[in-house]
Amino acid sequence: MSAVGIAAVVLIACFLVAVSFVVGARTGRAAERGRQVAAGESAAEMSRRIVAEGEREADTMRKSAVLAGKEELLRLREAWEMEVRDRRVEIERGEKRHKERESILDRKLDVLDQREREANARLTELARQEKRVAEREQDVERLATEAQRRLEQLAGMSAEDARTELMHRMEEAAQADAANRVREIRESARRSAEREAKKIVALAVQRIAAEHTAESTASAVALPNDEMKGRIIGREGRNIRAFELATGVDVIIDDTPDTVVVSCFDPIRREAARLALEKLVADGRIHPGRIEEVVNKARREVEAAIVETGEEAAYETGVHGLHPELVKLVGRMRWRTSYGQNILQHSKEVAWLAGIMAAELGLDVGLAKRGALLHDVGKVLTHEHEGTHVQLGVEVATKYGESPLVVNCIAAHHDDVPHESEVSVLVQAADAISGSRPGARREAFETYVKRLEGLERIASSYRGVEKVFAIQAGREVRVVVTPDTVDDARMTSLSEEIARRIEAELQYPGQIKVVVIRETRAVDFAR
Repeated sequence: MSAVGIAAVVLIACFLVAVSFVVGARTGRAAERGRQVAAGESAAEMSRRIVAEGEREADTMRKSAVLAGKEELLRLREAWEMEVRDRRVEIERGEKRHKERESILDRKLDVLDQREREANARLTELARQEKRVAEREQDVERLATEAQRRLEQLAGMSAEDARTELMHRMEEAAQADAANRVREIRESARRSAEREAKKIVALAVQRIAAEHTAESTASAVALPNDEMKGRIIGREGRNIRAFELATGVDVIIDDTPDTVVVSCFDPIRREAARLALEKLVADGRIHPGRIEEVVNKARREVEAAIVETGEEAAYETGVHGLHPELVKLVGRMRWRTSYGQNILQHSKEVAWLAGIMAAELGLDVGLAKRGALLHDVGKVLTHEHEGTHVQLGVEVATKYGESPLVVNCIAAHHDDVPHESEVSVLVQAADAISGSRPGARREAFETYVKRLEGLERIASSYRGVEKVFAIQAGREVRVVVTPDTVDDARMTSLSEEIARRIEAELQYPGQIKVVVIRETRAVDFAR
């Protein structure tokens, strides 16, 4: 085939392709247009169906909303009707109460009106009575004046004199009545107070049992044989002189078999000397060098015993936290005595008694025991310092940090200063109980006689006292008065005055009973 033919074929092919493309495009557009028409019809149908469904749903919702509104309206109407009904009932009830109150007020008004009428009537009657009373008072005054004038004429004295005499008699009667009343009140208080106090004291005394030992100024040392006396004396007395010089005591060697007496006013030195002498006798080596060594060792043992004794006393009485120096002073009480009574045993007994009584009264037991244990601590210092044992005890307790209440217990147990607490009174009472029980202390005959003379002297110094007898070993004073001078009312005040003077001027253990006796005797003779 030639090139022309090929070109022609190509042209024809191109033409056919173009024709086919045109025909296909038109056919595709026609088909697309048909599809679009069909899709539009379908969408229109669907929109009509959706609109129809929406209208149905809207109609349904409208009907539901209308129905719900009607139901809510019915519910609100029922609630409103119920509220209206409740309010109506409340209003009716309030109206009923209001009517009742009005009725009550009406009745009260009627009663008030009636009372007002009665009050007016009474006022009128009272005015008439006042007028009558005023008239009667004038009559009474006139009669009284006339009676007074007649009485003055009959009695021979003026009204002022009669008034003075009457007031004097009334004063005497009032004083007698007051004295009797005071005596009755005092007796009643004394009976109840003594009953309770005796109960507490009896309970306290029953619950303790303290031993009492009397110590003197001499200690006896037993020897194995009488030959030991010569060894104690030594050649030309050098051993006994060295011993007395080292200890500060007196060694008494007499005819008493197998016994040597160590004498000294200081019981602690005496105790150290006794221990040293016992050690020397037991060892058998007695010479000046050995004596000094043993005496020093005995002193250290006594010092240790003092501390141990003080700690034991504090532990036994339940007193804790004492200063070490106070513990030593308490321990030194073991070798001190007062009127033959061991001070340490006495102080422990006072602490127990005061603690028991404080517990019975609901007070501070620890404070009571502490003040009682230290109340006589100054007695171990009287041989070394100036002042009374109360002053020294107050100084040492203050120095070592004791509380003011404990210091007051020490200062007030002999009434040197006022009591600042109930505990100090208990300490004083316990001290009196411990010191005044039979056999607890011994007293010098001269002191005893002086106290009896002082009792009789004080009681005899009052006007109207006829006789005075000190009995019961000075525990009771019986005062016989003149009946014409001292009446019953004066007896009470006289016994109190004598008791207060005895407290202020005399020193004595325990208490002293003052009994005033007034006796009237009528004597006649049958002939």
